[in-house]
Amino acid sequence: MLELPIVDNNKKEPRQRKPDWLRVKLPIGKEFKKVRALVDEYNLHTICQSGSCPNMGECWGAGTATFMILGNVCTRSCSFCAVKTGRPPEYDTDEPRRVAEAIRLMEVKHAVITSVNRDELKDRGAEIWYQTVIAVKEASPNTTIETLIPDVRANWEALERMISGGQEVVSHNMETVKALYRKVRPQAKYQRSLEQIQRIKNYGKRTKTGIMVGLGETQDQVFETMDDLLEHGCDVLTIGQYLQPTKMHLNVEEFVHPDTFKRYEEEGLKRGFDFVESGPLVRSSYHAERHL
Repeated sequence: MLELPIVDNNKKEPRQRKPDWLRVKLPIGKEFKKVRALVDEYNLHTICQSGSCPNMGECWGAGTATFMILGNVCTRSCSFCAVKTGRPPEYDTDEPRRVAEAIRLMEVKHAVITSVNRDELKDRGAEIWYQTVIAVKEASPNTTIETLIPDVRANWEALERMISGGQEVVSHNMETVKALYRKVRPQAKYQRSLEQIQRIKNYGKRTKTGIMVGLGETQDQVFETMDDLLEHGCDVLTIGQYLQPTKMHLNVEEFVHPDTFKRYEEEGLKRGFDFVESGPLVRSSYHAERHL
């Protein structure tokens, strides 16, 4: 009698081995320790830590960090993101002062500030956003500011308050191509994010967004996204490799070769973006000062 092999349908596919071009150095050095000490002393959050960013060692070693305001618990549950999800605690009204003081002490030339989604707040956290930018400008007048803001769910009044503090650049990440939105960003809408970018542009701000690749998208879908962004007033685009933070998150479908990232950069510039940062380790705030 022929015995059939037992198939375990619950067994997960092993994670792909990272190629050599995705290997990064461990964070060390005097500047890294200085930034770490300031973040701890002022009880601040950074997306570098919460988002498991592979560039933390390089950026912190250069004396820069991306600050994350409004806590470190997000009301969204995006299937790619390592930030904690749930009901956030009450926000800290003293946070703007502490962020500004840390940026002053670090002597940051270009500060990047982001936040979790706070969908439970009527103003989506806009007032804290506004107060943080104002505080940084007062504490460190020569520092340029880039704010990487969340989806405001079409609360355009909140958006206007959020971006009116005097920051030079406003970024809102699309994260992925249109065809993968339900899979990657189930609580977001592709067209709504495009409209948010257009409204930021209409307000007179330099606009920026970022997408990840390696999630199963095609090159044509990436080019289609580029065209949609340009039609909605986007100036700067970043493209980086998706890396699975934990086994509970989406699998990496492909480790995109550096040559493809170079093609994306060339194609983006050809199509009309002012600046494109494209590479395996690129994240939305990576080398953020370059396009200024």
